[in-house]
Amino acid sequence: MKTAVLGSGSWGTALAMVLLENGNEVVLWSHNPDRAAEMAKTGLNPRLPGVSLPARLVHSGSLDCTRHCGVVVLATPSYAVRQTAHQLAGCLTPGTVVVSVSKGIERESGLTLTDVIAEELGEGFPIVALCGPSHAEEVARGIPTALVSASRNQAAAELIQDLFMNRHMRIYTSPDIVGVEIGAALKNVIALCAGCSDGMGFGDNTKAALMTRGLTEIARLGVSMGGREETFAGLTGVGDLIVTCTSVHSRNRRFGILLGRGVPVEQALKQVGAVVEGYYATANAWFLARKAGVEMPITHAAYQVLYESRDPREVITELMTRAKKHEIEESWV
Repeated sequence: MKTAVLGSGSWGTALAMVLLENGNEVVLWSHNPDRAAEMAKTGLNPRLPGVSLPARLVHSGSLDCTRHCGVVVLATPSYAVRQTAHQLAGCLTPGTVVVSVSKGIERESGLTLTDVIAEELGEGFPIVALCGPSHAEEVARGIPTALVSASRNQAAAELIQDLFMNRHMRIYTSPDIVGVEIGAALKNVIALCAGCSDGMGFGDNTKAALMTRGLTEIARLGVSMGGREETFAGLTGVGDLIVTCTSVHSRNRRFGILLGRGVPVEQALKQVGAVVEGYYATANAWFLARKAGVEMPITHAAYQVLYESRDPREVITELMTRAKKHEIEESWV
């Protein structure tokens, strides 16, 4: 099938390689034509060191490359999804399946990214979210990985399952696109908190508490937005949380480590050297929590550190000394 991947970062490039391995005709688009030309010339992506790009991979700096594609994958940073989808609207053939692999929530509207895409493209384009515990560095090297293809359109979800699935990548389908996207976006918030804990020298106990209670917060908000509770026990819930909170590949965790060591927010963002989605997701999640009246104390703590210049040690003390709670919220009701 003729496919296009929009976004030549590490994740977009890794997914383009999977599609190519599976026998598809693939073009990888970059918003910077010079970057596209350089990658075509060298066969390398600086964000995937040590990985050689297949010679059959076509590179482009023009969205015209999406014309007559059966599937278009949006792999841009979350903040660029609306703009890219808007530019894309005039290029696509009706019926093209559009796949969102970016993770985030739009601040201004509170919409998930697939809803942003749908708003820009209009009717006639089945939309799928492809998410799960995955690092581009590992996918590009053929390390076994499992993802979820979620859509309100079952046929579209199964098409993407077939397109990406191979001996290195297993794809499950789900109708719960809301739950899948919320889990994928908000795990980045908890990952930077876990990194901050590491940076402050805390141990496994602290990280386990942050991950477990963080997942509770994510599920609480996700269910309030229409997601299914069981989704958060799956790949895009606990699975995504594990990989992002513990891996050396996680930019969100590395960012949190720097904060925990006392590096100022802006300087830490620069040191990571790539988009830290958790930074944006924290503000968006806290906005949604207040809007929905959902309690999210860890997310609020992260917001205070990132946007109100609070000391992480002070904030974690406040978290630990909050009023007593039941672990299971419906206990003895």
